[in-house]
Amino acid sequence: MNEIFISWILFVSIWAFAAMGYDKRQAKRKARRVPEKNLWFLAFVGGAIGSYAGMLIFNHKTRRTTFRIGFLLLAVVYILLILYLLGIDILKITSR
Repeated sequence: MNEIFISWILFVSIWAFAAMGYDKRQAKRKARRVPEKNLWFLAFVGGAIGSYAGMLIFNHKTRRTTFRIGFLLLAVVYILLILYLLGIDILKITSR
């Protein structure tokens, strides 16, 4: 079951990363954009890691404090969830 959740997070992160890249390209072209609520939705349902990576790599939405902080916090939550599902005890690692 853990593999399913991790696979979901990976899948949605790739999707969110691509959405950030597409939205950046559309912004440069002054064409129809991806609605912000869709970007947030992808981040909330598991794509926060991809959203944050896309934000940094494409330099997109970096001036928006809600995106910078929100995507970062969600990404940290999903990274911790992945570590938990993999059985990695973060407290043991930090106490060495």
